[in-house]
Amino acid sequence: MPDIIIKKVKKGGHGGHHGGSWKVAYADFVTAMMAFFLLLWLLSSSTDEQLHGISNYFAPESISQSNSGAGGMLAGTKLADAGAMRSENGAPVIQMDIPPSPDATTVETQNKAQTAEQKAEQAAKAQEKKEFDKVAEDLKEAMGKSPELKELSKNLLVEQTDEGLRIQIIDKDDTSMFPSGSADLRDQTKLLLKQVAMAIKDMPQKIAIEGHTDSIPYSHSNGTYTNWELSADRALATRRELQVDSLSSDRFGKVSGVADTDPFIKDNPKDERNRRISITLLRGTGKQAPAADTPKTNDSTELTPNLFAPPSRPDTDPNDRVNPDAPISRPTFSVPSRN
Repeated sequence: MPDIIIKKVKKGGHGGHHGGSWKVAYADFVTAMMAFFLLLWLLSSSTDEQLHGISNYFAPESISQSNSGAGGMLAGTKLADAGAMRSENGAPVIQMDIPPSPDATTVETQNKAQTAEQKAEQAAKAQEKKEFDKVAEDLKEAMGKSPELKELSKNLLVEQTDEGLRIQIIDKDDTSMFPSGSADLRDQTKLLLKQVAMAIKDMPQKIAIEGHTDSIPYSHSNGTYTNWELSADRALATRRELQVDSLSSDRFGKVSGVADTDPFIKDNPKDERNRRISITLLRGTGKQAPAADTPKTNDSTELTPNLFAPPSRPDTDPNDRVNPDAPISRPTFSVPSRN
């Protein structure tokens, strides 16, 4: 019987030792590629200033690459007249001047000047209000001295408004200041205007005069002469009478007729009280007199009549004064320029 030979083949001869090593190598490759593409992305998204800063981090430009002095490990730095020499390989330097900061004394002086102006403005307004109150009191006193004027006091209205001191002469209780449809002054109207002129002749304010009518249409001239013309003519007649009563022509700032557009009795435009003359001392006009309680200076000299002038700065020690011809010293700093 012949011999039977059985051969057994073992598969995967070297697979036991190297079966997983390629996975480690592949993982390292993928990690390296990911880091590479991440680096490319960061470089593409960085600004020029950031790239310049990164390059300076790895190769600082502030370190000189040249040798000076004796050379070797014990080499020193050669000093020039202006100090240590700058490396020729460093970045150029830009000199920039910083404007000087405002002097604290100057700021304080400006604040004091503003405060003084505000106080002067408030003092001027208070002084003007006091003058207006005096005019109203003088008129009231004058109207009470004469029986004839006392009877006409119901036709005189004095009030302070935002525009100024308003003195109104109105028709009331069938007592009219002008004949119907006419600009001729009645005798009692002239008497009232004379008292008004005496009360305001020494006041500095400009004067505005307005003529008012009721809403009853003027029908004596076939439409060619209306309440507009009538109110304007009455205002002009009032101005002429005040000039006769010693008021100069340069005191008048405005003379106008407004017809029935601004009624005194708004609910009843036909009321007789809507027929009136308004004389207004315009607030804030004219040359104001200084307040009576204005403080004096130490040397007893008179203050300037301009209430809005800022106070002068007191003199300082001559040694502390600044020379106007001296050069101005300003701080500087250096920054590296962009390439």
